[in-house]
Amino acid sequence: MPVKNRFAELLPDITAWRRDFHENPEILFEVHRTAGIVAEKLRAFGCDEVVEGIGRTGVVGVIRGKATGSGKVIGLRADMDALPIFEATGAPHASKVPGAMHACGHDGHTAMLLGAAQYLAETRNFDGTVVVIFQPAEEGGGGGRFMCEDGLMERWGIQEVYGMHNWPGMPVGSFAIRPGAFFAGTDQFRILVEGLGGHAAKPHETVDTTVVAAHLVTALQTIASRNHDPVKNLVVSVTSFRTESEAFNVIPQHVELRGTVRTMDPETRKMAEQRIKEIAAGVGATFGAKAEVDWRPGYPVMVNSEEQTAFAAEVAAKVSGDCAEAPLVMGGEDFAYMLEERPGAYILVGNGDTAMVHHPAYDFDDNAIPAGCSWWAEIVEQRMPA
Repeated sequence: MPVKNRFAELLPDITAWRRDFHENPEILFEVHRTAGIVAEKLRAFGCDEVVEGIGRTGVVGVIRGKATGSGKVIGLRADMDALPIFEATGAPHASKVPGAMHACGHDGHTAMLLGAAQYLAETRNFDGTVVVIFQPAEEGGGGGRFMCEDGLMERWGIQEVYGMHNWPGMPVGSFAIRPGAFFAGTDQFRILVEGLGGHAAKPHETVDTTVVAAHLVTALQTIASRNHDPVKNLVVSVTSFRTESEAFNVIPQHVELRGTVRTMDPETRKMAEQRIKEIAAGVGATFGAKAEVDWRPGYPVMVNSEEQTAFAAEVAAKVSGDCAEAPLVMGGEDFAYMLEERPGAYILVGNGDTAMVHHPAYDFDDNAIPAGCSWWAEIVEQRMPA
């Protein structure tokens, strides 16, 4: 079961779709052009049903096999949105939209799933139903949650769901996966420190918010180093330190800290939130200031189901010759919402020696397309044999 010949034939077309998406990136839920093209192509492929506007701007296509007596329904999901980044690839197909680019390869994911949909609609060599899912707003907008809240799983009776992400540093077209917790839960926090501003020459007449905030940055690092089991995974990062003044001689009244917490289990997630709030209150009180935490829950931990992961790995090994064990990833992925609704698996496909995702020099490697398309198609044909 190597890469399917049909995808070698379709490669020029799928590559052209991918590069068109790359030239015209759209952010979060504003994927109107992309979603429109996806829906148009699904209809042209002969999908039995095409529905737009699921999860605001998501698209769903339904393809029934030559038989449907098995009653099985499998969902395949790709994300469509880009990132607010200025592109620096210099590629002929570089973004035409200033400040937006496909720096995570969602253009490739969308194109590959379109290619798989075309093949599945042509052949229908399976017993059951395939639901192809094109999702907006993976990059921080929670589009997967919105699609689920719109009844994605119930409306089409999806029983299992599979997703894929390209991965720089892995050989092009190779695969890696792991069962259980895979991508981290991602939460954000904002701490507003309020003291007493004043002149820098008279610090004794102030409550210096910069000093309070500096102590907070240091103290928050003890959550991972002293409050948490060292054999588990936790990242607490303060990523922004803002004052309301840019003057050299002003102690500001307010300082705002922003940051992120990455965890792999619910207990750690709860502990980190509690400790951030306790440390903020305690450090603030120590210096006579107030430090209030605005906790912003993000994506849950993405957990691959055991059975579906083993199956996905078996299919990947037959497509590419091998399937490696993937490392834990402390980045977030809102496919987690779909895996909370249904069993399934998420796999990585190699993008070669390229810049990492979310980098302005990143670009999806089109040579990965046949392997990615083949994996999606074989998931269907092997799980629901005709």
